[in-house]
Amino acid sequence: MMKILLTELHSCSYLADKQARTGFVDPEVSVNQELYQTLNNLGFRRSGPHFYRPECPGCNACQSVRIPIHQFKPNRNQRRIYQRNDDLDIKLVKAEFRPDNYRLYENYIRTRHEDGDMFPPSPEQFRGFLIEGGIRTFHLEIHHQGQLIGCAVTDQLQDGLSAIYTFFDPQLEQRSLGTFAIMAQVQLCREWQLPYLYLGYWVPGSQKMMYKTRFKPLEVLRHGQWTALTDTDIEFQNTNLR
Repeated sequence: MMKILLTELHSCSYLADKQARTGFVDPEVSVNQELYQTLNNLGFRRSGPHFYRPECPGCNACQSVRIPIHQFKPNRNQRRIYQRNDDLDIKLVKAEFRPDNYRLYENYIRTRHEDGDMFPPSPEQFRGFLIEGGIRTFHLEIHHQGQLIGCAVTDQLQDGLSAIYTFFDPQLEQRSLGTFAIMAQVQLCREWQLPYLYLGYWVPGSQKMMYKTRFKPLEVLRHGQWTALTDTDIEFQNTNLR
């Protein structure tokens, strides 16, 4: 039996009136690729060397979602975003610290997430969050004319890719690089013949998580089973958590 360590209750980052608690896999457990896949199927996510899952009393709003690659069809806006960025180059590199990717991350956090858990950024925090603890982890870098403008940190699982975190130049908002990075990871899944792209948690009622529902079809993990997430389901859950 694997031990799960629970944090104290704290304010929820996504729903203002909720209290949150997180369960962490015992750090003494050695997580290999097979166990990582099992944890993923149980709704756990990776942050650096830590594997966690929300364990909030009286609330199950955080729900793992994934894109079934073979069924996914980009909508008109997503196709436009992909075409708009056809001048960009994508490169897969080893997940490691480099001055250019840290500068981009630091600028992104200071500009977009000054009120978030990653603020203030530091080289140590960057390494702990996006370098250490990776299992088949790489950085999908986005370049424009040789300059790094975006980076998606991605883990390869047995049945797909797990999108860990994406950061980009906040001054290039018109490029919609967050959406572009997801589309690029979808394409990589297709090239590698991986059936799923895992997007982490969708939180009904949280505006910052709504972008995930624009990728259709989307599947949600409920009671240990992956099921299709319908538009009616999305609207119902959003309404009940407002």
